[in-house]
Amino acid sequence: MIIDFHTHIYPDLIAARTIKLLEESGNIKAYTLGNLADLKRSMKENWIDISVVLPVATKPSQFETINSFAAQINNRDGILSFGGLHPDTENYREELDKIKQLGLLGIKLHPDYQKTYIDDPKMIRIIQYATELGLMVTIHGGLDIGLPNPIHCTPERAANMLGEIHNPKAKIILAHMGGYALWDEVEKHIIGKKVYLDTSYSLGMMEDEQFVRMVQNHGADRVLFATDSPWADQGETFKHLRKLEFTEEEFAYILYKNALKLLGMEETKETD
Repeated sequence: MIIDFHTHIYPDLIAARTIKLLEESGNIKAYTLGNLADLKRSMKENWIDISVVLPVATKPSQFETINSFAAQINNRDGILSFGGLHPDTENYREELDKIKQLGLLGIKLHPDYQKTYIDDPKMIRIIQYATELGLMVTIHGGLDIGLPNPIHCTPERAANMLGEIHNPKAKIILAHMGGYALWDEVEKHIIGKKVYLDTSYSLGMMEDEQFVRMVQNHGADRVLFATDSPWADQGETFKHLRKLEFTEEEFAYILYKNALKLLGMEETKETD
């Protein structure tokens, strides 16, 4: 089984335009068309059982549109979706309640797009309440190649944030192995802490030796397979991971066991 815990798609009406803009700003190439149909095609071709979609709210006014689309695609044909929330939202508790009521699994925060440091009180209060509701929180960590400095979620700031979240059952995921392009700092500040890391846009971006070391020192039971599709190819990312020197038990944790646990799907999947 393979679960991709970090993907992006956009409504059909804006997908082509959005992908073009992001390709230009990051000087990167998309591997899908950035819409639902093409993500499903990629999943079928690469034996991906479930893809988790992570929308980002770049301004508070996008709440209704983003979460309406997320609810439409959620829990259908192998697609699960988080919701989106902006840290400048004043009625953040009410909107997190709505995300929960819609049946969405969590929220995605992107401190750089949202121009708010991850250890800012506005972020802390959202993460704290989201975890109290049982929602997962995935956070973009490290550099965003399409945006200028400053970096709003450095590993040190992420560690500060983790220290302010007072919920032993919190399900927090730092994307890009804790901090894209800042992996030495991740090893210093994040590895070993009670937080999940996802592999999105990290395999092949750092030395394989460092990747393996980070996983083994952090614990394979707290690492999630993720690609950042459409910005990485789902099949090639899987192939790269499988070439690395992990045990079959470690591969199982990374590829699906940890995801099933977070999604509350362990018993269902094991019984099927």
